[in-house]
Amino acid sequence: MTTTPGDAAVPAQPVEPVTPAPPPAAAAAPTPVPPAEAAAPTPLEATVAAGYAFEGQALELGGLMLDATTLSPVHVRIPLSMVNRHGLVAGATGTGKTKTLQLLTEQLSAAGVPVFAADIKGDLSGLATPGEGGDKTAARASSVGQTWTATGFPVEYYALGGEGTGIPLRVTMSAFGPVLLSKVLGLNDTQESSLGLVFHYADKAGLPLLDLADLRAVVSHLTSDEGKPELKELGGLSSATAGVILRELITFSDQGADAFFGEPEFESADLLQTTPDGKGLISLIELPGLQDRPAIFSTFLMWLLADLFHDLPEVGDVDKPKLVFFFDEAHLLFNDASEAFLDQIAQTVRLIRSKGVGVFFVTQSPTDVPDEVLAQLGSRVQHQLRAHTPNDAKALKATVNTYPTSDYDDLGEVITSLGIGEAVVTVMNERGAPTPVAWTRLRAPESLMGPSDPAAMAATVAASPRHAKYAVGVDRESAREKLAARLEEGAAKDAAEMEAAEGSKPVPKPKPAAKPKPRKEEPSVVSDVVNSSAFKDLMRTATREIVRGMFKTGRR
Repeated sequence: MTTTPGDAAVPAQPVEPVTPAPPPAAAAAPTPVPPAEAAAPTPLEATVAAGYAFEGQALELGGLMLDATTLSPVHVRIPLSMVNRHGLVAGATGTGKTKTLQLLTEQLSAAGVPVFAADIKGDLSGLATPGEGGDKTAARASSVGQTWTATGFPVEYYALGGEGTGIPLRVTMSAFGPVLLSKVLGLNDTQESSLGLVFHYADKAGLPLLDLADLRAVVSHLTSDEGKPELKELGGLSSATAGVILRELITFSDQGADAFFGEPEFESADLLQTTPDGKGLISLIELPGLQDRPAIFSTFLMWLLADLFHDLPEVGDVDKPKLVFFFDEAHLLFNDASEAFLDQIAQTVRLIRSKGVGVFFVTQSPTDVPDEVLAQLGSRVQHQLRAHTPNDAKALKATVNTYPTSDYDDLGEVITSLGIGEAVVTVMNERGAPTPVAWTRLRAPESLMGPSDPAAMAATVAASPRHAKYAVGVDRESAREKLAARLEEGAAKDAAEMEAAEGSKPVPKPKPAAKPKPRKEEPSVVSDVVNSSAFKDLMRTATREIVRGMFKTGRR
């Protein structure tokens, strides 16, 4: 430091060592950026996911579709415990109804629930054969999160009256009963009451009614001179009413009902079978040419449901149904049906739920099903409907009105734009409330989507323990044979009495030959009787019945 004269000297300050500046702090490491979060579920996805989240076992239908090309991970299902609240599978021809029926049947069988289905087209026989798979099947299964495995299921084949490949199904006329028969024939109250008298008389007289021929024989007998006195004390049977009943029975017979009535009678409890490994047995009834004979279809279904309702005990609410019915081509059940018949169907569907039986109708449009029945169906699987005509548009509007409020702006447009294997679904949840309406891509069946090999079906039928029970028809003596025997006995008795009368009459002495003018011989008692119109009618009837007895024409 420099100083001037006179300045006081200032001691020098020690210089502090210079501390080197610390290196600049390293930049802070960037916060890891989390991967992009999955897009939040749409309101529709959230609603459907919550609506189909069931606690118990469920049948998997498929995945929720957001639009025609976008599939969400939300699953659409039916609670197994609610299957006995019945359902409907509807849609135009070729939209996948039968495959949906097949999908539901497979899962029910796997869950240990026996299934009955009317196999009109023969497609359902493939349930017994493992599926063939393929690229399309694999792609569909992958898209809906399905682990697809080719699987065959236990199947029993039945045939109505033995027509077709299957164990014959028959029922006796007595078991069918006058009330159900009257409803099927469309008889009015008076005619139904008269038919009830016929059944009552047959039971009282020990005349078994096994088939239609027996019933016709009894009605004819009671309107004849020989039978009128026997029924008079019961109130009588007018010729006009008897004529109506006979005409309806003939029409019914022309539709093929003769094959259905007879013995041995089918026991409906045989449908409730499971296999040793716990799978439900699938009972398929073949109904060839049914479109030409709808009365046979409705008759069989009605009797079988009524018989099950009569025999099965009350079970109330169960974890899974005891049996599930699938009625394919259900419009044949309701077409041209009387109001009384429809009322009976509605009542049976409503009450059979408590027996643990679920009923699913498969048809083209919900409008095919009467309102009284439609109101009982808790699950709806609606495939595509077409609106090409004014009637189609009307049916579409009616279909949309049967669904609960949905999140879709135009449900009718959704229904008409559905692809094959897609459906609009709503079911009944475990609380008994309807689930949200869901556009669903359905899963692929794991069994063969087509008919099984006829030889394999025949082998299955032959190996069934129920084939030995029902295969051979029984033709025991019934009302017709007993009435014919009565006529024969009556004719023989009359002939014997006439012979006795002829033998007891004094033989006239011969006239002297010398008389040139012979007297005219007076007619004998035998001649009077034999030449009478009453005796001729009796002998014609007796001869006709004797000939039928010998050649067995007209028998089952």
